[in-house]
Amino acid sequence: MSSDSDKETIEKKPEESKPAETKTPEKPAVAKPAEEKPAASKPAPAKEEPELPAFEKGIADKIIEKFGEKTTISFVKPDRVGIKVGRDDIHDVAEFARDTLNYDHVDSVAGVDYPTDKEIEVVYHLSSYTDPTLSRQVLELATRAQREEDPIPGNDATKLPSLRDIFYSVEFHEREVFEMLGVYFEGHPDNRRLLLPEDWADLPPLRKDFRNKGR
Repeated sequence: MSSDSDKETIEKKPEESKPAETKTPEKPAVAKPAEEKPAASKPAPAKEEPELPAFEKGIADKIIEKFGEKTTISFVKPDRVGIKVGRDDIHDVAEFARDTLNYDHVDSVAGVDYPTDKEIEVVYHLSSYTDPTLSRQVLELATRAQREEDPIPGNDATKLPSLRDIFYSVEFHEREVFEMLGVYFEGHPDNRRLLLPEDWADLPPLRKDFRNKGR
């Protein structure tokens, strides 16, 4: 006959052994790459000024040497030189271009209206038949006159000195600028209309405030 202690021994079940917990090994810390700083931007190389053609630059230099601040170079490029000059000095510069630089005639004369500036610009294009070194050259002389509202010659007319006594070839060109833009050339021997009818009573047709009637 079994004792009570033996029953307790039989009824107790052995404890189930739990498997040992396995720890996942920690990954070694990886150092983050240092952030690269943006490279400092290099300053853009300075643009080199284009070399001016020697012959044309020589022409411009002679004019500036003679007249100084009375003239301004507007451009120097192959076969072309542009000079801006005040109305009181345009006659002297044109005379210097003829007698010293050997430009012997004017190819054309153009006019530009600047109503905002209250000025009209007249541009002479000088050339030469007699000097072979100037056969391809054009010298542009530009000057401006005060733009007056009344284009009829008088005390308040838009005026510039004529170059007719220096270059015979400007005679008809200046007459055309006179009638088309209302610039009166003092000293011109024949300030008459060239293309418009003699009874024209409207504004000069190349002024920007001119309007065709009926439009």
